[in-house]
Amino acid sequence: MKSREIDGKHKILILGASGFLGNAIYRELCSYFRTFGTYRISNSTYEKNHHFFQYNFEEDDIYEILDIVNPTIIISALRGDFSKQVLLHQHLAEYVFSKKVKLIFLSSANVFDAYSKYPSYETDKTYSKSIYGHFKIKIENMLLRLPKGLATIIRLPMVFGSQSPRVLEIIQCIKDNEPIEIFPNLIMNVTSDNKLTQQIHYMINRNKSGVFHLGSSDLVHHDDFIKEIVKTREPENKVLYKRVYTTNDDRYLAVLPKYNKLPKHLQINSQDILNTLKI
Repeated sequence: MKSREIDGKHKILILGASGFLGNAIYRELCSYFRTFGTYRISNSTYEKNHHFFQYNFEEDDIYEILDIVNPTIIISALRGDFSKQVLLHQHLAEYVFSKKVKLIFLSSANVFDAYSKYPSYETDKTYSKSIYGHFKIKIENMLLRLPKGLATIIRLPMVFGSQSPRVLEIIQCIKDNEPIEIFPNLIMNVTSDNKLTQQIHYMINRNKSGVFHLGSSDLVHHDDFIKEIVKTREPENKVLYKRVYTTNDDRYLAVLPKYNKLPKHLQINSQDILNTLKI
């Protein structure tokens, strides 16, 4: 089998490459680009990989890693202290502006969580009532002030995958005979780690920038979708559920694309995701 030739045009640095999404992105890109990543907690697997750097953004300076890697694309997939992340992204925005490189930021549907009556599109005004949503908006606004072409904002709905924290939590609840939380009034869209990484790969190849909504093309009720996941693993009558009602009416938390649509083969629907979760 012919080995893939590494694209020398890009050097990619993934911040948070040891996390669920960051690691999935690293695995997708590392065979095609010179790809580097950061990890937080000491780990022999990452320590042996010279493309990984130990980095705690709450304490460490990012400039040392940026100087070593000299990336053309930075992908931010970090989790942790919100105020420290805002400060880090201020530094990243300055670096991106001065070096004229690109920053891809993984944001969230929660930037719209104060709107509950309808799904949200790329050009809709962000508005959040949650601390998490406010923090994502703060970073988004910082990046939107950068010159065109330097920032890509990816707004994500709930992400599922066989090793995703949400699915692992469901499996653990089933094992421990603990109730699984479901939100019967929540209408959302969803995505998978596999599809997201393919979409990001395509966006890098095509030099895409701007705001992208990378969720499923259809909408689902949270309780129905979780029950469908459970059915792939256990008869439903053996499973306990805890129904959480945050409102008496249906509320939407969905990010749908209208202006920045990806090609058909890179779009996904909720059934595709369920199919990947079947044992």
